[in-house]
Amino acid sequence: MATGSVNPFNLSDSEEEAERRPDEVAGTEPSPSDGAPGPPSTNPFSPQADAEPPVLLLSSNRTSPSVEGVSVTAAAAAMAGSTETRVSVEVIAAQLLRDQYILTALEFHTELLEAGRELPRLRDYFSNPGNFERQSGTPPACKDQVLGPGGPLNRAGSISTLDSLDFARYSDDGNRESDERVAVLEFELRKAKETIQALRANLTQAAESEVPSQERKNFKSSPEIQEPIRPLEKRALNFLVNEYLLKNEYKLSAITFSDENDDQDFELWDDVGLNTPKPPDLLQLYRSCGSALPSSRDTKDVAVGDEADGNLFTQESQRQLHLSQQQQAEVVQELEYQISLLNSDKLTLTQHINKLQSEIQSLKRTITSPPPTTLDLGSNPKPFPLSSTPPPPSLDNGQYLDIRGVSEPDNAPVAAATLPDPSPGPAPIQSHPHPKLKSKVPVQFDRPNRKLSPAFQQALLSFCRMSSDSRLGAEVSRIADKEESVVLMLGRCLPHIVPNVLLAKREELIPLILCTACLHPESKERDQLLHILFNLIKRPDDEQRQMILTGCVAFARHVGPTRVEVELLPQCWEQINHKYPERRLLVAESCGALAPYLPKEIRSSLVLSMLQQMLAEDKADMVREAVVKSLGIIMGYIDDPDKYSQGFELMLLSLGDPSERVVSSIHQVFIPAFAAWSSELGCLQTSLIPSLLTRIERLLQQGEHGLDEHKLHMLLSALQSLIPPLFAVVIQNAPFSSRVRLQGDLPHIEVTRFPRPASPLQDVATIVGSRETLAALLLLYDHQLEHEGTTGWDSLLWVVNQLLPQLIEIVGGINVSSSTCVHEFSRFFWRLCRTFGKIFTNTKVKPQFQEILRLSEENVDASAGNGILTKATVPIYATGVLTCYNQDEDRKLLVGFLEDVMTTLSLSHAPLDSLKASFVELGANPVYHELLLTVLWYGVVHTSALVRCTAARMFELILRGMSEALVDRRAAPALITLSSGPEFSVRISTIPAFGTIMETVTQKELLERVKMQLASFLEDPQYQDQHSLHMEIIRTFRRVGPNTEPRFRDEFVLPHLHKLALGNNSQANENKRMDISMQLFEAYSALSCCFISEELMLSHFLPGLRCLRVDMEQLSPEHEVILSSMIKEGEIKVESRAIGEAQGGVSIAASIVGEDAKTKFLSKMGQLTTSSAMLANVFQRKK
Repeated sequence: MATGSVNPFNLSDSEEEAERRPDEVAGTEPSPSDGAPGPPSTNPFSPQADAEPPVLLLSSNRTSPSVEGVSVTAAAAAMAGSTETRVSVEVIAAQLLRDQYILTALEFHTELLEAGRELPRLRDYFSNPGNFERQSGTPPACKDQVLGPGGPLNRAGSISTLDSLDFARYSDDGNRESDERVAVLEFELRKAKETIQALRANLTQAAESEVPSQERKNFKSSPEIQEPIRPLEKRALNFLVNEYLLKNEYKLSAITFSDENDDQDFELWDDVGLNTPKPPDLLQLYRSCGSALPSSRDTKDVAVGDEADGNLFTQESQRQLHLSQQQQAEVVQELEYQISLLNSDKLTLTQHINKLQSEIQSLKRTITSPPPTTLDLGSNPKPFPLSSTPPPPSLDNGQYLDIRGVSEPDNAPVAAATLPDPSPGPAPIQSHPHPKLKSKVPVQFDRPNRKLSPAFQQALLSFCRMSSDSRLGAEVSRIADKEESVVLMLGRCLPHIVPNVLLAKREELIPLILCTACLHPESKERDQLLHILFNLIKRPDDEQRQMILTGCVAFARHVGPTRVEVELLPQCWEQINHKYPERRLLVAESCGALAPYLPKEIRSSLVLSMLQQMLAEDKADMVREAVVKSLGIIMGYIDDPDKYSQGFELMLLSLGDPSERVVSSIHQVFIPAFAAWSSELGCLQTSLIPSLLTRIERLLQQGEHGLDEHKLHMLLSALQSLIPPLFAVVIQNAPFSSRVRLQGDLPHIEVTRFPRPASPLQDVATIVGSRETLAALLLLYDHQLEHEGTTGWDSLLWVVNQLLPQLIEIVGGINVSSSTCVHEFSRFFWRLCRTFGKIFTNTKVKPQFQEILRLSEENVDASAGNGILTKATVPIYATGVLTCYNQDEDRKLLVGFLEDVMTTLSLSHAPLDSLKASFVELGANPVYHELLLTVLWYGVVHTSALVRCTAARMFELILRGMSEALVDRRAAPALITLSSGPEFSVRISTIPAFGTIMETVTQKELLERVKMQLASFLEDPQYQDQHSLHMEIIRTFRRVGPNTEPRFRDEFVLPHLHKLALGNNSQANENKRMDISMQLFEAYSALSCCFISEELMLSHFLPGLRCLRVDMEQLSPEHEVILSSMIKEGEIKVESRAIGEAQGGVSIAASIVGEDAKTKFLSKMGQLTTSSAMLANVFQRKK
């Protein structure tokens, strides 16, 4: 049976197709040089072909677009089959491509695409521009001429290619010849350009990613440093990962992965790179990872046929044998190269061992008697005499101090006198100037006498900005312990220094500087090196500062506190007033990072003074922010009680900083650390919180003539940040604290149990040690409160008997009109109640407020007993305590409280400021809109007109942020119900709410209903003599006129203002006439800044102003001058518009007159002695 060559450009026979056709076997793939097909082809319609079952020679991953992919015998057998067997589209496509019916195949491919049945063979053939390349020369005359692997399509008379076809002869319409020709050529050109672009990109990436030979040697000599991935390797791995995801039905992941790698075509392996064979899939790679995998270049596609194909199989075997011999020779060369490298390493190690042995012998000769020095070997507690020869340490790992993965050095027990190094290897070296000795005594650090939990210490030290995750960070954190290992350090760092030092990558020098500074015996040289370190970069960025800080910490851990004080701190002190803020920022961050490694006297004196000076004098926000964080770290390690007052003053100074970044750092780092120290000193409840409360009381007393709201916010925010440590003190000093057991199933802490902390240091779980400890403490805390009470619980009794009464007393003295104070105290009580829990709130907080408020029936008429209801206690209790929990009983309690307050204040004729403040604070949150409407509906249906009037007034406060659907469904019907009542006072009270609807709502039907209701107030005869109603309507028009829809303003507001001004001219009561005139003046002043058409200006605006001027001439001459200027300016505007329409421009004279009128108007406005509230909206623009 005849076989053919395989075209590598056709990839249609995928693994899935192979599964569909299990009878097919792999075809052979001759080399490109073979050119001619194998055995001579036979007639596909011969009897021999019919008598023998067909065998399809198909490659497992490559097929030919021509007859090579499907044998002639197979095609004949397919066509000569039984009537039940249909000829597959695959066979038809192969036959068309074999006979070079290219245009027919293209049309067939198009019809398959339109039917949704794309054939991979045709798709790959027509997407490959190599199949249509032109080539000169005389092709073979044989009709069965086939393509070699990757060979072009030859032009011949017997084979019609795309570049030799007579399109007019094959086309049904000769007029389309040029169009089809252009379309085909455009298709070829586009495909060729895409291929060229992809090849250029691959070659460019391959050239750019070529690793230098020196660096490859470095990777081989240092296996812990992984060679970076190359672009070709990345694309190949991406293809295999995408293939694995698709095969295992991870379609969404595959789509996401494909989107993230949009520069790669995952449907075509050839997109990975040039002449790159496809490796096995991930599953096969995983299963074969333990055995030697043959490289993809060692494998060839082999066709399996019958015995007639033995000749072809023999030729293929010879070619494979030849290739195998070449590859084996390459493997032998690679192994020889590896052997040479190993021999060189062996020679180097042998020389090093001989050197060590000679040094040991010299030490034995020089040391006459063994000193009483022991080496800390960690796992071996026995003393190790120096005279005995220890095993030689590993130069690669054993001689390094590694700080990676260590957050803080104080995880040892408090009673320990030394700070063990958590990194592997021998003991650290001596903390004094570097001696030339082989034995090192352990470095000792001053441990503060503190009781911070390890979790809190770890969270506190997390604010030291260090980086040891990167390659450079790893080098910086690993400092050589002996002089010999400096060579290895240089070997790792020099390949990176040489190409980068000229490109301002100077942080590559940090490990070399630090190693030399650690090991150099001369103090002057060490000082010079550290000076170079701090002046290495002119303006270090964030990453560079992190590298320097990481190196400083590694240096400090290595040399001990004495050398840190003598060598590192002077460098910081020199930079404290540097002109570049980045250098001062480095100093501020260094003080915090080095705090655990300094002597405790220096920590609480020199470093604290440095940071205090920078906080007070530095003008850069980022520097003061770093200073505050470093001060917080200092507060976590200081143990001198005399410094407590200085810490408190630093907290107050930082809280008053104008920068929000600095204030945020105070709450995140400094206050939690200072509160932890205060808790250990026992002065959190006795000094810190009482001091803040005293300052708040003093501030409120001084604020009777003007409250400093910023300072109040500053003190209250500090008090809020102290709530988590206060709660931690309460539960850690409870009677049940000794019964805490972490074994067994502990209840899970709900996510909403505590307010979201501003930083990990404010998390109660971090303060007490862990979430497991907190869960156990909370379980006992709730049980104690609910069943056993607070007897003997001093810390909680202080909160209940001293803190809460003092807070409630402070709240009672707040001016309820100050929305800022109400909001700040409400937020404080909300966080306090959420932190201490629901049981504490219900049993300890609410009863104290209820006792103060006294909302009983007998106090309704006693005005003396209701004074507290007019204070800020009402809104703070409603919004800060009753809203902590949102269950049904909590919402019912809030609704009942607001209803009682509204009823009590209305029947007592008391001011409604406290109720208004409650509605404003609650109305800011849309969650409570339904609840507030429920409360107001209670007032709408109340029997007392006073309560209904109050309810109508409250609608105005909550309508602005309410959804239009809710306004239409609940608010508007309630207002219409109130406006239809018998009492005029209730009807008048609804007018501001109707005005707010006109100002905020856009629904036309609702606006029409409100407009009709307002029109009834103005046009109904029964309201003509209602002076208060007219006053309220004019005030509402003044407020909503500039902001409402222009149509409502033009058709409703301006005409009725004109009518009211005209009617006021005939008012007999001079007081009423004056009141209406002043309200009209403010309304017209507010509307004068709006755009008013010429028609309305002539028909309503100017006539209304003239009517108002008549009243002002008699009642207020100073206002009459302003009205005259307004009238004149309006007339000039009208004239200017008329002139502009006639002449196409604005007259210069009219502009000059207008400016003169405006100047006179403004000068007269400055001469008025009326209140600022009356003229507040004169120049208010339309929003």
